[in-house]
Amino acid sequence: MSSEIDYSSNGSYEAAVERSRKIEADIAVNPKKYRVLTGDRPTGRLHIGHYFGSLQNRVRLAELGVPTMILIADYQVLTDHDAFDKISQNTKQLVIDYLAAGINPEKQDVIIYPHSYVPEANQLMIPFLTLVSNAELSRNPTVKEEIQSAGLTNVNAGMYTYPVHQAVDILFCKGNVVPVGKDQLPHLELTRTIARRFNEKFCPKNPIFPEPQALLSKTPSILGLDGSQKMSKSRGNAIMLSATEDETAALIKKAKTDQDRNITYDPVNRPEVANLLMLISLCTKEAPEDIAAKIGMGGGGMLKKMLTEALNEQLRPLRQERQRLEADPAYIKSVLEKGAGKAREIAIQTLDEVRSVMNMVI
Repeated sequence: MSSEIDYSSNGSYEAAVERSRKIEADIAVNPKKYRVLTGDRPTGRLHIGHYFGSLQNRVRLAELGVPTMILIADYQVLTDHDAFDKISQNTKQLVIDYLAAGINPEKQDVIIYPHSYVPEANQLMIPFLTLVSNAELSRNPTVKEEIQSAGLTNVNAGMYTYPVHQAVDILFCKGNVVPVGKDQLPHLELTRTIARRFNEKFCPKNPIFPEPQALLSKTPSILGLDGSQKMSKSRGNAIMLSATEDETAALIKKAKTDQDRNITYDPVNRPEVANLLMLISLCTKEAPEDIAAKIGMGGGGMLKKMLTEALNEQLRPLRQERQRLEADPAYIKSVLEKGAGKAREIAIQTLDEVRSVMNMVI
């Protein structure tokens, strides 16, 4: 086995940023050179943090013509959630959010599928697990953080092998670009390591798997309405995409600000106010400093009013489309069935290649 995994993502974060910048520039010119793998776990509907942080970028890449696999990671819900009774319902709600935001598998090179419906891909787990050690899985910093944030005391083996399953999800379709935030780089580095070790061991002259690169998010981390933690449905500090305009207004009204009436953009000393200004900026494309200058002594009341109007205006088309899609469950099911069928075709071909180089063809 080759050297230990460098969880700093093959070098410094600055190097990852530079690689991401070059890929971004090339995608605009050569979109078909890439295959993007992205997705979500079906633990509930998406919120505005997902929308600004990843969903808008997926739509942008799809519209550029980049082949895109959108994975609904239903098996991975079992690693740290007991709400398996809602997986099917949550899966369909994710598809509604995707489509309402502008993903269109009928017109774009996009495949949406749950990975439990692609058994050929999941067969890659066994050979991939032989390429990493228990110690390497235990040291993964992202796994440690997920265990801590979920408050798990009895950690099942699925949690430790979660990053290997992510490698399966990326490599079965030979994804070579994965949109991630900084905190997901360790997972991606494990995928790169598995791809490299597989190629070196089984097919050094004709490598099967690419070593995928990170496409780093340009959107800053979006805090919840409490202003102190990342936006999350489980923390009760999120605005769901499916919320009504009145519900959105009520949630923003409760958002935390501070005692200073003069609104300024100061992420370090005034994180709650800065977060609300940044959300307005994401809607209007104005600089948060300029928005703050407009509000001035208008205080938190004017800040919240401006955010409510900007966010409801931004999400109005999405919400209208969402209502239409919710009334058509047969179409949602057809999107998933067609996506799973296409994903299986890709997985069958990859598994055939893997069996061949491992000398398992009968």
